[in-house]
Amino acid sequence: MSEIPRKAVQRTAKLAGIPLGVAGRVVGGWGKRLAGRSSEEVNAEVSAKTAEQVFAVLGQLKGGAMKFGQALSVFEAAVPDELAEPYREALTKLQTAAPPMPGRTVHRVLTEQLGSAWRSRFESFSDEPSASASIGQVHRAVWHDGRDVAVKVQYPGADEALQSDLKQLLRFSRLLQAIMPGTEVRPLLEELRDRYLEELDYRTEADNQRVFAKAFHGDANVVVPRVVASSPKVMVTEWTEGVPLSTIIRSGSVEDRDHAGRLLSEFHFSAPSRSGLLHADPHPGNFMLGADGRLRVLDFGAVARLPEGLPRTLGLMTRIALDGRSSDLVDLLRSEHFIRPGTELHAEDVLAYLAPFVEPLRTERFHFTRKWLQKQAERVGDLRSPDSQTGRSLNLPPQYLLIHRVTLGATGILCQLDATVPARAIVSRWQPGFAD
Repeated sequence: MSEIPRKAVQRTAKLAGIPLGVAGRVVGGWGKRLAGRSSEEVNAEVSAKTAEQVFAVLGQLKGGAMKFGQALSVFEAAVPDELAEPYREALTKLQTAAPPMPGRTVHRVLTEQLGSAWRSRFESFSDEPSASASIGQVHRAVWHDGRDVAVKVQYPGADEALQSDLKQLLRFSRLLQAIMPGTEVRPLLEELRDRYLEELDYRTEADNQRVFAKAFHGDANVVVPRVVASSPKVMVTEWTEGVPLSTIIRSGSVEDRDHAGRLLSEFHFSAPSRSGLLHADPHPGNFMLGADGRLRVLDFGAVARLPEGLPRTLGLMTRIALDGRSSDLVDLLRSEHFIRPGTELHAEDVLAYLAPFVEPLRTERFHFTRKWLQKQAERVGDLRSPDSQTGRSLNLPPQYLLIHRVTLGATGILCQLDATVPARAIVSRWQPGFAD
């Protein structure tokens, strides 16, 4: 058996073992309840141990499993504190960490992608990776013209691993639903699968990054490193550095948290208007705060193509919900297929479901907190809740799915940052249909 198939089997076994581990804990939980422990106490213990196993496995893998873990990590703020605490650190590690590739493997990929004389293109190249990602790792180097550069090298077999992992993860999406309250996991996985397969060719990512770099060149708030060279499995960009948002989340000052939150919000809402693209991989590992106070943005493999900017419908929907116009809101949702033909919903119920989501726009500045996000997740995730029943009756048209996920991800980061942000002014400026 070759190395790649052997590893694929090992990866599949690890992923497949998660449901078995959960089943064993559930059976053990029944036994503990029979022994007199409360169901709440036992359920909390089972959930915490399940989370630990899920993220321990994801943390050992690359490809789709780690990518899903990274996407999932921004929703950590929505998980109740008593459940989130056991695996909060594991989630943070998923944003930046993966087992490194041996130097000889890196050299082989560079030879295949840049030619046998690849070393002549660099003044120096560090074999020690400076960062790792889901389908590749980054090395620091000096380009032949003296520029400090970052060299992203794709893991051999990443394409097979990506497809295999996502196929396995789709099989137990219901299990993962428990740690993403209020979010449908399977559509998220299916959408992630489609987007992440696009990332396997670094030339596409390089093209995306060039568009962003041009749009934000000289910007006072955002830095996008310029692309130096690219091939299908190697990409070279200018080096940039700063404090990762994961570090600011963990130990940053109130000022740094608020500043990072404002810049992230500005970038999220302004990018479609400025570049025609939406950065679609929001997790703290892709953002850094530089010494000059500007936000560094990395990883442009996943994007949403929005040549007309953010859809005007979303701005109209937000404004109408903010104004409390329930009948107009239902009419708009029906015309844009957010409510399927034949589905009967009371306008007041629809407004009650959506109104809390626009709460950050009711005041000049809003404090994004874990507690607020947990409240929203509990509200829409509790099957006994009227809001949950309304939410399940609504439809999300495919063209809005990626925008919805990215906005949720960015909101999750803001809540992890515990940031106070002038969200209303940002949305008023950049979201078509909200203020006009």
